[in-house]
Amino acid sequence: MKQTNQTQVTEFLLLGLSDDPYTQQLLFILFLGIYLITVFGNLLLMSLVYVDSLLHTPMYFFLCNLSLADLCFSTNIIPQALVHLLSRKKIISFTRCAAQLLLFLIFGCTQCALLAVMSYDRYVSICNPLHYPSIMTWRVCVQLAAGSWTSGVLVSVVDTTFTLKLPYRGSNSVAHFFCEAPALLILASTDTRTSEMAIFLMGVMILLIPVSLILVSYGCIIVTVVKMKSAAGRLKAFSTCGSHLIVVIFFYGSAIITYMTPKSSKEQEKLSSVFYAMVTPMLNPLIYSLRNKDVKGALRKVATRNFPC
Repeated sequence: MKQTNQTQVTEFLLLGLSDDPYTQQLLFILFLGIYLITVFGNLLLMSLVYVDSLLHTPMYFFLCNLSLADLCFSTNIIPQALVHLLSRKKIISFTRCAAQLLLFLIFGCTQCALLAVMSYDRYVSICNPLHYPSIMTWRVCVQLAAGSWTSGVLVSVVDTTFTLKLPYRGSNSVAHFFCEAPALLILASTDTRTSEMAIFLMGVMILLIPVSLILVSYGCIIVTVVKMKSAAGRLKAFSTCGSHLIVVIFFYGSAIITYMTPKSSKEQEKLSSVFYAMVTPMLNPLIYSLRNKDVKGALRKVATRNFPC
């Protein structure tokens, strides 16, 4: 639905990923499968950490927070995308769009902070193993997790405010499948440089600063591991970091393409968004489960307890 230049936009038309009916059906099946795996995988991982006392450690505490953020992140986006893939009118009200943008940024920014916190946890565990229990106390862990969620809220409020305070009086057709700041700013009927600069600065805070902390942490970890005399010790150290590093590369790589690089094509931005908004939350529990002996052991114990041979 088009708006006149004199009328404030009250709803947006989400153009989605394709207007071809057959492609939309395939995308519906694909996204539904991704969402079901995401929900099942993250709920299973959180449940295993809750029921298995061996997983009551700082690393798995942060992993539970990451799974919760992943689950909320996907739930905020995929169900609506599924509905729009089956409907002719892909309309979302301005208020719902604002809420989706705010929640998307809260959970996404929280993920960024949590990944940096998890890298710090691995740094302390490998580089200062004797002092690890005294450094990573439960009080410190709760404070770090709370700080991650708080930073996510603060950054999201700033980004959402600078995006939606602009007047939208022209076209309301959003070249995206959900409400994301870069796609909305294109439609603003005024100069957006101030808003773009504010969002860029927030991106530096929540993307580049955590990435820098992660790189420093892993730099120290690599130096420490190389100095280890035991091959088994080196293998164990790298195995505990491998899963986290894979998740970091997937999530940050696609997010930086969208928010920190010069203007890219709409198709490239949508593809990047699909990856970090849908694929990464699905992969996280799979990566941590398949590459982690403790999680696989907890899963075997639960399976044996509930389904004895």
